[in-house]
Amino acid sequence: MLKKSAPLHPPNILLIDDNRDGLIVRKQLLQEQGYLVVTATDGVEAFETYQAEFFDVVVTDCRMPRVNGIELISRIRERDPEARIILLSGGAEALSLTPQNTGADAVIAKTHDEPGRLLRWVKRLLNRSALRKPPGSQKAVRPTRAAG
Repeated sequence: MLKKSAPLHPPNILLIDDNRDGLIVRKQLLQEQGYLVVTATDGVEAFETYQAEFFDVVVTDCRMPRVNGIELISRIRERDPEARIILLSGGAEALSLTPQNTGADAVIAKTHDEPGRLLRWVKRLLNRSALRKPPGSQKAVRPTRAAG
């Protein structure tokens, strides 16, 4: 039986939320799973951080000042269409937010089961992007992305 080799580095996650309490709790949750977590408190700061560093997964709140989560997703997708992004929203159902209308890979409502759903989606996206390289190292021809 072949053993799965450990990654060269822990996955790097960019976590964005203007609610500092929510940011702290989610950061701790993700760090307890062994992820490296960089935080930002608004979309402008997040996009600047995203441009300066490679992230395996981006987790962003929807409602934020200056640049909201959906606008941030759009900016990130322009730079890297293959980015792995999770959108969090307290009003996901009321606003009918979906991956199709937000550009996110997953939309998670801020409810009692959010922590478990967040961890499952992060794992799922990391598994899906295991062979993914940072945007600057990719060839000019973009690979197609499987639906799902």
